[in-house]
Amino acid sequence: MTFLGHIVRFIVAALVLMLVGFIVPQFSVGGFWSALFLALVIAVLGWIIEGIFGKRVTPFGRGIVGFLASAAVIWIAQFIVGGVEVTLLGAILAALVIGIIDLFIPVSSPYEAGRRDRS
Repeated sequence: MTFLGHIVRFIVAALVLMLVGFIVPQFSVGGFWSALFLALVIAVLGWIIEGIFGKRVTPFGRGIVGFLASAAVIWIAQFIVGGVEVTLLGAILAALVIGIIDLFIPVSSPYEAGRRDRS
């Protein structure tokens, strides 16, 4: 994947996070730059979790474990990114909505996309 492709994925992910902020109660993103930084932090945290626990426990994995890992990453990311406020229930609902949106508009992390290109 090219550098421009990674930029486009982060922009799309930021727009999805802003949409989720409008839809999900107890999940708010301050603006586009907060959402863009949140998308970056979520990608990095997902990469770290995958490195430690393997593919099945990552936010990009399927199933309940991937869903819970996604909610945990969203909740933890609020402490790193300014302008983002998430409760535990908000993180769970956001993970659910992001999963549903991902069914229609697949947005994987740049790290995930790079791994698929090498396979």
